[in-house]
Amino acid sequence: MTLLFGFSEYLRKNTNSLAREIVEAVLHKMNLEIPEWEKEQAVIMYVELLGFLSELVLDERKDTAPEALIKWSKQNAAMQVSSGGTISEIAVRYPPTRQVFLELFTKISSQLGLSLNENVFIIKQINTLLDISLNETIFAFERLSDQLQEENQKELARLSAPIVPVKDDVVVIPLIGEFSEYRLKYIADHVIPKISEMDVDYVIADLSGIFNLNKEIAKYFDQIGATLQLMGIRVLTTGLRPEVVQAVVSSQSVDPSKIEAFATVKQALESLQ
Repeated sequence: MTLLFGFSEYLRKNTNSLAREIVEAVLHKMNLEIPEWEKEQAVIMYVELLGFLSELVLDERKDTAPEALIKWSKQNAAMQVSSGGTISEIAVRYPPTRQVFLELFTKISSQLGLSLNENVFIIKQINTLLDISLNETIFAFERLSDQLQEENQKELARLSAPIVPVKDDVVVIPLIGEFSEYRLKYIADHVIPKISEMDVDYVIADLSGIFNLNKEIAKYFDQIGATLQLMGIRVLTTGLRPEVVQAVVSSQSVDPSKIEAFATVKQALESLQ
């Protein structure tokens, strides 16, 4: 315990210089250059990590991790998500970091006369902390990636079904892109209620920009049209390409005779005059 106390004191007295040494060594091993501000963030985190470790080697009951380590791990994940990076770009930094700690602490242990078991104990503690950091980074990356994907889906859904007023009582909904169950649900949950608030009599659904139309999607569109009709709104459909018509007919889930179809939006508007 006396020798471990000496190790603890050594870390406390040299946290700043050791933190900078660790950062520089990891960057050198990886042949990596990072902005100075990012380097300083890493130094600050390692200062707290070393301070925490100096206490941990004297009290095995400590089972938490320093707040700076958790915060730094989550920030790394956030930067990767915002820049479109991958989690592997962060994960590859951990093996050289472990190696740097192994070499540094083995050198310090040798200088202080620690036994092999004591050195192994110290390495075990730092490995536990690095594992916590890696786990926090991965968890944060996955959570933030899911949030970003959800936000992108909402934005794509909004852009794929805009409501375009063309007359006081007529709106056109140009449906654009490849439709999924998520986008169709967005239309049902957001577009239809918005139309009901606009006091319109006619909705022209232009399908010329849809990339895919299968049995399930055709049926869903039919249900949306039926909902609008129950609201007293007449639905006109335009842009039905031959392959789309074939999909509707072959699906047998939609009655083609109930579809009021026109080749173009212009023709549909003319029919209302």
